[in-house]
Amino acid sequence: MASTRRDFLKLSGSTLGAAMLPFLKTLPAHAASGDVLVAVTGQTINSLDLHRTGTNRASYQVAVNVYDRLVSFGTKTAPGGGLSYDYAVIEPELAESWEISEDGLTMIFKLKSDATFWDGRKVTAEDVKWSFDRAVSVGGFPSVQMRAGGLERPDQFAAVDEETFVITLDRPSKLTLPDLAVPVPFIINAEVAKANATADDPWAMEYLHTTPAGSGAFKVATWQQGQQLVYERNDAWVGGPLPAFQRVIVREVPSPATRRALIERGDVQMSFNIPNKDASELDAMDDVDVYSTPIENCIHCLCPNFAFEPFQDANVRKALAYAIPYEAIFQTAAYSRGAPMWGGEAEITDIAWPRKSPYMTDMAKAKEHMAASGFASGFEVPLSISLGLADWMEPTALLLQEAFAEIGIKTEIEKIPGANWRTAALVEKRLPLHLENFGGWLNTPDYYFFWAYKNGHLFNSSNYLNEEIEKLVDDTLHIPMDDPAYAPAIKRMFEIAFEDLPRIPLWQPALNVAMNGATDYEFWFHRQLDVRPLSSASA
Repeated sequence: MASTRRDFLKLSGSTLGAAMLPFLKTLPAHAASGDVLVAVTGQTINSLDLHRTGTNRASYQVAVNVYDRLVSFGTKTAPGGGLSYDYAVIEPELAESWEISEDGLTMIFKLKSDATFWDGRKVTAEDVKWSFDRAVSVGGFPSVQMRAGGLERPDQFAAVDEETFVITLDRPSKLTLPDLAVPVPFIINAEVAKANATADDPWAMEYLHTTPAGSGAFKVATWQQGQQLVYERNDAWVGGPLPAFQRVIVREVPSPATRRALIERGDVQMSFNIPNKDASELDAMDDVDVYSTPIENCIHCLCPNFAFEPFQDANVRKALAYAIPYEAIFQTAAYSRGAPMWGGEAEITDIAWPRKSPYMTDMAKAKEHMAASGFASGFEVPLSISLGLADWMEPTALLLQEAFAEIGIKTEIEKIPGANWRTAALVEKRLPLHLENFGGWLNTPDYYFFWAYKNGHLFNSSNYLNEEIEKLVDDTLHIPMDDPAYAPAIKRMFEIAFEDLPRIPLWQPALNVAMNGATDYEFWFHRQLDVRPLSSASA
């Protein structure tokens, strides 16, 4: 049974157990009222600027909570309860309204007249233009994300007057408007940024790395990298309903056991992105609410790297796919949370995505493919995992290691620190065989393929190149899903992907969050914490 809930924020110092004192010493002295929420996470925020090269996924939450975008997604009930963003609904944030021309090439946004930055200056269309210019110019992930929505060059953006911002597209795209609601196109106080820019750093990367300048719902009060980030509410925010909490403290607690103990006792109100095992066990407790939301457009995969000679052999890749102990992995690493992505029909009759691959565990077929390959005698290869994702990657890798040994593939598990994983797997793309977990932000299959199957794009960690896939993605990315050419092209993409196997699907994961004393958690596709809608369970 769960212990009696204790409201950490209302406890006086004289009632605290000695075991909690080391944790409490790191909290601000005034974290003792119902206006403060404390959340714990195992992830490390390494920058306050999403546009900066090397900014990790955990840091994306800063862009969400401290900056505004022109528009946002709506809210709906999530599968299994709780709340979720609604991809089908676009709502105003900094923009009061917008119009799209009949040909789909011109988008006119009217800004809210009372929107201000934290320093009190009015948010203007010039700030929006400078911010968009920055996003398409800095290169890397931000610029590719903007390009997915047809936003590629500064000359596409114009500030007509203080409150009118215009986007001109080269072609109409179904992805442009939703792409404005993802974390990347956030609006920066351009005057502050330019005042702290240099000739060598025209986009103020160094300054904004540690000092955000926005108009969002929260300011950053303090950031101690590797320890905690403290948000302070911006009471002048007009981008949405004013948040319930004056302050939100996000503590980085590497140990899953410690995070679990804190949420069980009610010493913190939220534990974000908890392991599947903890989610399964905490779900049975009376005092703790657990939300496990399937992550749309996301698949945990095994990725054979085409730069490694054995994986250029299609029979080797198929041998891997048939040797994988899918069910055992799903039970052991996922605790059955999420959705299986194996054992699907061979014939592709629809464009649903994510979808099950046609492969399943069949060791006889695995051995047949190995025997037919150019590596029938087997080979050795490292199997790389991220220590930052060890809760699912390590048990998965151990089961894969055992299964692959049966077909002559000897693997040594390489454990890479989470801080180095993105560079090794996605930027340098140097890992011969590795686990990966990309989730597409815009909820269409062509967008997923844009990021994960196009040559050179960030999440194509397998160094995969197929000229037909390249063309199919380019052809489908911007056209409407009801265009007659869309579905046949998508089905063909699926056929090629399952034949070539640069990514072998394992399962669609769920994002697990535990709450004890707070409510109104909302799941987002970016898999990071949006602190804006949270409120106290006792309110």
